[in-house]
Amino acid sequence: MLRSAALFALAVVTLFADQLSAQGQSGAPAQKPTSAYRISRGDRVSISVMSEPDLKVAGARVEPVGTVNLVLIKEVRLAGLTIAEAEAAVAKAYQDLKFLRSPRVTVTVEEYAPRTVIVSGKVNIQGRQEIPPNTEFTIKDLIFKAGGFTDTARSSAVKVTRTLPDGTQQFFILDVESGIKGRANANSKDASFVLEPDDMVYVPEKLI
Repeated sequence: MLRSAALFALAVVTLFADQLSAQGQSGAPAQKPTSAYRISRGDRVSISVMSEPDLKVAGARVEPVGTVNLVLIKEVRLAGLTIAEAEAAVAKAYQDLKFLRSPRVTVTVEEYAPRTVIVSGKVNIQGRQEIPPNTEFTIKDLIFKAGGFTDTARSSAVKVTRTLPDGTQQFFILDVESGIKGRANANSKDASFVLEPDDMVYVPEKLI
């Protein structure tokens, strides 16, 4: 009798475990992992150093050149850094100038600057598109948000123009079509190109 009861209990536990496993496999799809937020030009940040209240900076605007002015230190470049990287950069600045030995720095983004890219050319919705603050925004995401390519788009040669803090420009020519259509070739990863604020994207017309 006891042996039968034990076998029954074991069967119930096994069935319950199988149901949990099935739910894990057939439930909602896992969300795409998001990347750590990178500070942008125009963000407002607060910077504090533990046990050093006189060094606190509240609501400092990240300058167009990507820097923030700190107490005792003229400027530290924060644009393009994650929060952890920014904290390390500020700590290093105080250490390098011999102000503090082992500073513990906290950086907080108080206000996010508008983060947009501009898309023009052969897409269905031209103009500015917002970049979500805490996720990577790829060129494929942009094209989908812009309503897709038009029938006359040359989607294998999409041009991205990026202006760097020093005013120089970088240009990228991307084969977005291959990535969207799942073609396995050397350019298939182009669709995963991560856009940055103020990038300008142009989709040319097919050559006839």
